[in-house]
Amino acid sequence: MTALRALGLMSGTSMDGIDVAALETDGETVAATGPSLSVPYDAAFRRRIEASLDTAKSIAKRDERPGDLAALEREITLRHARAVRDFLAAAPAAWQAVDVIGFHGQTVLHRPHLGLTVQLGDGALLARETGIPVVHDMRANDMEHGGQGAPLVPAYHAALAHSLPAEFAGDFPMVFVNIGGISNITYVPREGDPVAFDTGPGNTLIDQWVAREGGVPFDAGGAIASEGGVIRTVVDRYLDNKFFEKSGPKSLDRNDFTLEPARGLELADGARTLATVSAEAILKSAEHLPEAPKLWIICGGGRKNPHIVGDLSVGAQESGARVVVAEDVKLDGDATEAEAWAYLAVRSLNGLPLTFPTTTGCDRPVSGGVLNAKSSID
Repeated sequence: MTALRALGLMSGTSMDGIDVAALETDGETVAATGPSLSVPYDAAFRRRIEASLDTAKSIAKRDERPGDLAALEREITLRHARAVRDFLAAAPAAWQAVDVIGFHGQTVLHRPHLGLTVQLGDGALLARETGIPVVHDMRANDMEHGGQGAPLVPAYHAALAHSLPAEFAGDFPMVFVNIGGISNITYVPREGDPVAFDTGPGNTLIDQWVAREGGVPFDAGGAIASEGGVIRTVVDRYLDNKFFEKSGPKSLDRNDFTLEPARGLELADGARTLATVSAEAILKSAEHLPEAPKLWIICGGGRKNPHIVGDLSVGAQESGARVVVAEDVKLDGDATEAEAWAYLAVRSLNGLPLTFPTTTGCDRPVSGGVLNAKSSID
């Protein structure tokens, strides 16, 4: 198949902004990774998205947009369009010709037990604004085939696993860990389909905690947590959640875990304790894998929290595994998830599976996505 130049757009459950990343791929192998760009949301807009989560709870059908959600969806889409234009204006000439955009949108509701997931983002509007074909709504078809609708990144992780530098190439089985608002893992065996599922809260509880108790949007570099200690009883309270007893596939909504178990802690102790919750939830996921991983590769914003990574490293060493961050294996940990959406867009165009029974629980490997073709905007 012909390799295409694709842009991936991701706005994750941390709700901190838009990531743009370029990729050249035929939907199977990765020919080249390109430049990337992060566009942060201003604090007021982030609060507006956070407020929309309550409104979204009333949605019963995927296309419903009660209250302010229709206006918010338009604004989110226009901000993504500006991010694309800014990216293309700054990109090297070789990356300015783009064949397709993979558009995730902003998740405001995820209820897999109801077969319902809602991402705010108007693919047709984005195509009109950018003049580039857009593939969006990539989770819905998986749910129509009995899947959880998440995670979708595993197909890309599996492709990356087979293109690592030589010193890591033999470390199968390996696990890619994406620590965003919610953490998810992809277990990649030497042969066969990946296994994937959400593992628990990633950055979201830490972000909520320091915002509520300290008035800041996130714990930059784990600075707040470095002043605190781990309150073991609180960690255990979180890990007693029945979610951790379930084998995959499984997925989470941002609101499935709350700050209630941490109530009463000091600011720094809470930040440090919630970092341990994130790490131990990830390590606990190994109980549901076919085999103990030899290598853990940490991607996403959570890899910048030294307490999460440190706790992961200590726990992994107990089983003889090693933990590395994306950059250690020549990947861009800030861009990996956006790159995945570029990769998935090309897979969608080629009718290749985006999800598998072992990653989302769908009844068979299924493709997905809605194409807003360039012909509709000429």
